[in-house]
Amino acid sequence: MATETMAFESAAKRVLIADDHPLYRDALRAIIPQACPAADLHEAACQDEVLREVTSDAAFDLIVLDLKLPGAVGLSCLAKVRERAPFTPILIVSATDDPNTMCEVIKARATGFVPKSAHRQMLIDAVRVVMDGGTYLPIAGMAALRESPPALCAAADQSGCNALTSRQRRVLNLLAQGQSNKQIAGHLEISEITVKAHVSSILKKLGVTNRVQAALEAQKARPQG
Repeated sequence: MATETMAFESAAKRVLIADDHPLYRDALRAIIPQACPAADLHEAACQDEVLREVTSDAAFDLIVLDLKLPGAVGLSCLAKVRERAPFTPILIVSATDDPNTMCEVIKARATGFVPKSAHRQMLIDAVRVVMDGGTYLPIAGMAALRESPPALCAAADQSGCNALTSRQRRVLNLLAQGQSNKQIAGHLEISEITVKAHVSSILKKLGVTNRVQAALEAQKARPQG
């Protein structure tokens, strides 16, 4: 079993870098292996190229996606990629650092957001978090999500949290603390596959589309005072 685990962990991770600026793609090529040493890097420079590359969740283990690719209108490329690969981590990189844009991409089911002005370590941290099953947002984006109206956060029905099993509530509480799937698995002494199944069920029951929104619902459900 240990040998199988080591072989799995050392397997190459297919990563798509989607950006129309060659210099920024070069920068990502240099940075991503620092977070994912086994990265098998591929590139796309426009929406059409991205859509040709991404055919299903089996295509890539991570997609690093510029919001303003040629051919994309608004969040069109993100939406189309998410339709084809509903569970693949998508890390948005953007020239904007507007918190409202961060909210919008999370609502559109991106897994993380990093401004292009961010320092190298932030991008490394973001890649590690999203590939480990987490959601990454700068502090400004988290604050904007907490302050945004319920419609933006896809608020769940008030009975949503009550529909969770006791184990799912424990998973949700740990998720709300920012723990990754691996950390939750270790804390609860269950497999990562089981954690993923619980998270998927939690999202459905809460009526949300990602971990950040689920964490916000957990916070709203906690007794005040």
